Amino acid sequence: MTRMLVTGGAGFIGSNFIRYQLAAYPALEIVNFDKLTYAGNLDNLRGIDDARYSFVRGDIADADAIGPAVERCDVVVNFAAGSHVDRSILGADEFIETNVTGVYNLLEAARRHGAERVLLVSTDEVYGSIDEGSFKETDPVGPRNPYSASKAGGELLGLSYFHTFGVPVSISRGSNTYGPYQYPEKVLPLFTTNAIDNEPLPLYGDGRNVRDWLYVDDHCRGLDCVLRHGAPGEIYNIAGENERENIALTHRILELTGRGADLIRPVKDRPGHDRRYSIDASKLKALGWRPQMDWDEGIAATVRWYQENEWWWRKIKSGEFLEYYRRQYANR
Repeated sequence: MTRMLVTGGAGFIGSNFIRYQLAAYPALEIVNFDKLTYAGNLDNLRGIDDARYSFVRGDIADADAIGPAVERCDVVVNFAAGSHVDRSILGADEFIETNVTGVYNLLEAARRHGAERVLLVSTDEVYGSIDEGSFKETDPVGPRNPYSASKAGGELLGLSYFHTFGVPVSISRGSNTYGPYQYPEKVLPLFTTNAIDNEPLPLYGDGRNVRDWLYVDDHCRGLDCVLRHGAPGEIYNIAGENERENIALTHRILELTGRGADLIRPVKDRPGHDRRYSIDASKLKALGWRPQMDWDEGIAATVRWYQENEWWWRKIKSGEFLEYYRRQYANR
């Protein structure tokens, strides 16, 4: 592969993936195709090597726009997605448009132009909640909110294009990813930036919901492994193997920011809140991948990044963000 199309590359995981690919493969060229929605931010890519990187503003839900971008490249990695459960509950239309219709457009373009490989980046949330044990790739999906349902829909389209048309599609399902450049609607950057400002931390329910925390660099290495060593038509779990309750994360953030537990503000739980996510990454491990980041070190490094990069998040936590924040938490 010589030229890679990364859709949604101005977002959190996508931008980190672009940085990883450019550093790891000196001959690779990357085209970043991004709509620049509220969570897309070109500051995420500040300072990268422009000689091997180009940006195209566009929407994968626009078939006329995505086709020429796919034609220019031999490999496609799709991060473009509505990706926040809370926002999908407030309104699911944009999630369906991007995560289903957009994926369809991308697959059609890949079929027409003969893409060598297509990787659809998905989520462990498509499985739904699990009380004990861990989901494997052969387990049925059971999404329980509009976001995860739309991601499952895009996955099924991808597999159908592999079996029907021979499009070389692979699918990754990553666990709860964290690290630098994550939009501060998500719990870790939201709680960290709120704590820095001595603002309340709105914790859902009893705080006992469990997530498996995957550092973004480990996620990027896992995606690279799927892309270069995984088989078309297959699904691969990417697990952090760091399961923690949300309340444990909250206390760790407060400890790292020097704040007290009095900042915790329990709020009414969100509808259909999955209790526990857990996935088995044995299939990907068989290809040589392992998560490397220790949870305590990863959380500390991430909190430190937000402490040292207020220039990045302060301008985000205004305007559209404030409107969303009030709608989401004011009456809870």
